[in-house]
Amino acid sequence: MQPGFKSSPKAHIVRIVLTLVAVMIAGTFIRQAMLPDEFGKLGHYRPGAVEDEANRQARIMSSESCFECHPLIKKIHVDGVHKTVLCEVCHGAYADHVKDDVVFATMPVVRGQDIKPMCVKCHNKIIQAMPPESIKLVAFPEHLEEKKVRTHHICDQCHHVHAPLKWVHEAREMMGLPPERERS
Repeated sequence: MQPGFKSSPKAHIVRIVLTLVAVMIAGTFIRQAMLPDEFGKLGHYRPGAVEDEANRQARIMSSESCFECHPLIKKIHVDGVHKTVLCEVCHGAYADHVKDDVVFATMPVVRGQDIKPMCVKCHNKIIQAMPPESIKLVAFPEHLEEKKVRTHHICDQCHHVHAPLKWVHEAREMMGLPPERERS
Protein backbone atom coordinates (compact mmCIF):
# COMPACT_ATOMS: atom_id res chain seq x y z
CA MET A 1 0.00 0.00 0.00
CA GLN A 2 1.30 3.44 -0.90
CA PRO A 3 1.97 5.90 1.89
CA GLY A 4 -0.79 8.43 2.20
CA PHE A 5 -3.30 6.30 0.22
CA LYS A 6 -6.43 5.52 2.12
CA SER A 7 -8.90 2.94 0.81
CA SER A 8 -12.64 3.30 1.24
CA PRO A 9 -14.11 0.74 3.66
CA LYS A 10 -16.64 -0.22 0.97
CA ALA A 11 -14.10 -0.56 -1.86
CA HIS A 12 -14.02 -4.37 -1.68
CA ILE A 13 -17.81 -4.52 -2.04
CA VAL A 14 -17.66 -2.23 -5.08
CA ARG A 15 -15.00 -4.50 -6.67
CA ILE A 16 -17.12 -7.63 -6.05
CA VAL A 17 -20.24 -6.01 -7.51
CA LEU A 18 -18.35 -4.76 -10.59
CA THR A 19 -16.83 -8.22 -11.11
CA LEU A 20 -20.26 -9.86 -10.87
CA VAL A 21 -21.75 -7.37 -13.34
CA ALA A 22 -18.87 -8.01 -15.76
CA VAL A 23 -19.35 -11.81 -15.45
CA MET A 24 -23.10 -11.45 -16.04
CA ILE A 25 -22.57 -9.31 -19.15
CA ALA A 26 -19.95 -11.72 -20.51
CA GLY A 27 -22.22 -14.67 -19.73
CA THR A 28 -25.11 -13.06 -21.60
CA PHE A 29 -22.96 -12.52 -24.71
CA ILE A 30 -21.55 -16.06 -24.56
CA ARG A 31 -25.06 -17.51 -24.13
CA GLN A 32 -26.33 -15.54 -27.14
CA ALA A 33 -23.41 -16.77 -29.24
CA MET A 34 -23.93 -20.41 -28.19
CA LEU A 35 -27.71 -20.66 -28.55
CA PRO A 36 -28.99 -22.17 -31.81
CA ASP A 37 -30.86 -19.69 -34.05
CA GLU A 38 -34.10 -21.67 -33.79
CA PHE A 39 -34.14 -21.65 -29.98
CA GLY A 40 -37.16 -19.86 -28.53
CA LYS A 41 -39.20 -19.62 -31.76
CA LEU A 42 -41.77 -22.12 -30.47
CA GLY A 43 -41.37 -21.62 -26.75
CA HIS A 44 -38.48 -22.43 -24.48
CA TYR A 45 -36.98 -25.27 -26.48
CA ARG A 46 -35.33 -25.96 -29.83
CA PRO A 47 -37.79 -27.42 -32.37
CA GLY A 48 -35.04 -29.46 -34.06
CA ALA A 49 -34.35 -31.30 -30.79
CA VAL A 50 -37.33 -33.61 -31.35
CA GLU A 51 -36.00 -34.65 -34.77
CA ASP A 52 -32.47 -35.04 -33.39
CA GLU A 53 -33.73 -37.38 -30.67
CA ALA A 54 -35.80 -39.37 -33.17
CA ASN A 55 -32.70 -39.87 -35.34
CA ARG A 56 -30.43 -40.87 -32.45
CA GLN A 57 -29.50 -44.54 -32.51
CA ALA A 58 -31.15 -46.40 -29.67
CA ARG A 59 -28.84 -47.80 -27.01
CA ILE A 60 -31.40 -50.07 -25.38
CA MET A 61 -33.32 -52.45 -27.61
CA SER A 62 -35.87 -55.20 -27.05
CA SER A 63 -34.86 -58.76 -26.31
CA GLU A 64 -36.13 -59.61 -29.80
CA SER A 65 -33.12 -57.71 -31.17
CA CYS A 66 -30.87 -60.12 -29.27
CA PHE A 67 -32.85 -63.20 -30.27
CA GLU A 68 -32.20 -62.52 -33.96
CA CYS A 69 -28.63 -63.73 -33.41
CA HIS A 70 -29.26 -65.94 -30.38
CA PRO A 71 -32.21 -68.18 -31.35
CA LEU A 72 -31.29 -70.98 -28.92
CA ILE A 73 -31.41 -68.57 -25.98
CA LYS A 74 -34.79 -67.36 -27.25
CA LYS A 75 -36.22 -70.90 -27.10
CA ILE A 76 -35.19 -71.18 -23.45
CA HIS A 77 -35.85 -67.58 -22.40
CA VAL A 78 -39.39 -67.15 -23.73
CA ASP A 79 -40.62 -70.20 -21.82
CA GLY A 80 -38.87 -69.27 -18.58
CA VAL A 81 -39.91 -67.07 -15.69
CA HIS A 82 -37.42 -64.43 -16.87
CA LYS A 83 -39.33 -63.93 -20.14
CA THR A 84 -40.20 -60.35 -19.14
CA VAL A 85 -36.62 -59.44 -18.21
CA LEU A 86 -34.72 -57.69 -21.01
CA CYS A 87 -31.40 -59.25 -21.99
CA GLU A 88 -29.77 -55.88 -21.31
CA VAL A 89 -30.59 -56.02 -17.60
CA CYS A 90 -27.83 -58.60 -17.18
CA HIS A 91 -25.70 -58.15 -20.31
CA GLY A 92 -25.61 -54.38 -20.86
CA ALA A 93 -26.81 -52.12 -23.65
CA TYR A 94 -27.35 -53.55 -27.13
CA ALA A 95 -25.51 -50.56 -28.62
CA ASP A 96 -22.37 -51.66 -26.78
CA HIS A 97 -22.47 -54.93 -28.77
CA VAL A 98 -23.95 -54.22 -32.22
CA LYS A 99 -23.74 -51.18 -34.47
CA ASP A 100 -25.26 -51.00 -37.96
CA ASP A 101 -26.10 -54.73 -37.72
CA VAL A 102 -22.43 -55.63 -37.17
CA VAL A 103 -21.08 -57.12 -33.94
CA PHE A 104 -18.18 -54.96 -32.76
CA ALA A 105 -17.81 -56.01 -29.10
CA THR A 106 -18.60 -58.93 -26.88
CA MET A 107 -21.20 -58.56 -24.16
CA PRO A 108 -20.30 -59.26 -20.55
CA VAL A 109 -21.24 -62.77 -19.47
CA VAL A 110 -21.31 -63.18 -15.73
CA ARG A 111 -19.85 -66.44 -14.47
CA GLY A 112 -18.82 -68.09 -11.24
CA GLN A 113 -19.21 -66.26 -7.94
CA ASP A 114 -20.19 -63.06 -9.81
CA ILE A 115 -23.60 -64.57 -10.65
CA LYS A 116 -24.88 -64.44 -7.07
CA PRO A 117 -24.71 -60.61 -6.79
CA MET A 118 -26.33 -60.35 -10.24
CA CYS A 119 -29.25 -62.54 -9.18
CA VAL A 120 -29.78 -60.88 -5.82
CA LYS A 121 -30.14 -57.48 -7.50
CA CYS A 122 -33.76 -58.55 -8.04
CA HIS A 123 -34.25 -61.62 -5.81
CA ASN A 124 -32.89 -60.25 -2.50
CA LYS A 125 -35.35 -60.96 0.32
CA ILE A 126 -33.28 -59.09 2.89
CA ILE A 127 -33.51 -55.69 1.19
CA GLN A 128 -36.73 -56.60 -0.66
CA ALA A 129 -35.45 -55.53 -4.07
CA MET A 130 -38.79 -56.39 -5.69
CA PRO A 131 -42.34 -56.93 -4.43
CA PRO A 132 -42.58 -60.51 -3.06
CA GLU A 133 -45.83 -61.15 -4.95
CA SER A 134 -44.13 -60.56 -8.31
CA ILE A 135 -40.97 -62.69 -8.00
CA LYS A 136 -39.44 -65.22 -5.66
CA LEU A 137 -37.22 -63.56 -3.09
CA VAL A 138 -34.43 -65.44 -1.36
CA ALA A 139 -31.98 -64.76 1.45
CA PHE A 140 -28.47 -66.16 1.47
CA PRO A 141 -27.34 -68.50 2.93
CA GLU A 142 -30.80 -69.49 4.24
CA HIS A 143 -32.06 -70.37 0.73
CA LEU A 144 -29.17 -72.79 0.21
CA GLU A 145 -29.58 -74.32 3.67
CA GLU A 146 -33.33 -74.78 3.05
CA LYS A 147 -32.57 -76.58 -0.23
CA LYS A 148 -29.97 -78.70 1.59
CA VAL A 149 -27.03 -77.70 -0.62
CA ARG A 150 -23.66 -76.29 0.35
CA THR A 151 -23.78 -72.65 1.32
CA HIS A 152 -21.00 -71.75 -1.13
CA HIS A 153 -23.06 -72.94 -4.13
CA ILE A 154 -23.78 -70.36 -6.77
CA CYS A 155 -27.15 -69.77 -8.42
CA ASP A 156 -26.38 -71.36 -11.79
CA GLN A 157 -25.46 -74.66 -10.19
CA CYS A 158 -29.19 -75.30 -9.71
CA HIS A 159 -30.81 -72.66 -11.92
CA HIS A 160 -30.48 -72.02 -15.65
CA VAL A 161 -29.79 -68.29 -15.89
CA HIS A 162 -32.18 -67.71 -18.81
CA ALA A 163 -34.98 -69.93 -17.45
CA PRO A 164 -34.35 -70.25 -13.69
CA LEU A 165 -36.77 -73.10 -13.01
CA LYS A 166 -35.80 -75.22 -16.03
CA TRP A 167 -33.15 -77.33 -14.25
CA VAL A 168 -35.12 -77.30 -10.98
CA HIS A 169 -38.19 -78.78 -12.74
CA GLU A 170 -36.05 -81.32 -14.61
CA ALA A 171 -34.38 -82.44 -11.36
CA ARG A 172 -37.70 -82.72 -9.51
CA GLU A 173 -39.17 -84.72 -12.42
CA MET A 174 -36.17 -87.10 -12.41
CA MET A 175 -36.62 -87.64 -8.66
CA GLY A 176 -40.37 -88.21 -9.05
CA LEU A 177 -41.29 -85.10 -7.03
CA PRO A 178 -44.17 -82.76 -7.90
CA PRO A 179 -43.14 -79.45 -9.57
CA GLU A 180 -42.59 -76.41 -7.35
CA ARG A 181 -45.22 -73.72 -7.53
CA GLU A 182 -44.09 -70.97 -9.95
CA ARG A 183 -44.52 -67.25 -9.57
CA SER A 184 -44.86 -65.32 -12.77
